[in-house]
Amino acid sequence: MPAISRDEVAHLARLARLAVTAEELDVFAGQLDDILQAVARVGEVAADDIPPTSHAVPLTNVFREDVVRPGLSQQQALSGAPRAEDGRFRVPRILGEE
Repeated sequence: MPAISRDEVAHLARLARLAVTAEELDVFAGQLDDILQAVARVGEVAADDIPPTSHAVPLTNVFREDVVRPGLSQQQALSGAPRAEDGRFRVPRILGEE
């Protein structure tokens, strides 16, 4: 007996606001049943002596240590700017602001 019925697929389609035809309901019911059976098979294989994992390979943090370092002063940052005004970068207007 299928794990998911045609009516359940129709209900899921309504919840997801998907328009499906009568033929698609039958196809989707079969496909979803296959998926549920495959997931059930994976659950049968899992053994108590195997720890759960979230990744197939171990992950390590690749970020550098967060160390405070001195930055540029406002004058140093603006020294290479093509235009500066009132202590800020001056850029061309791109929006029709009033």
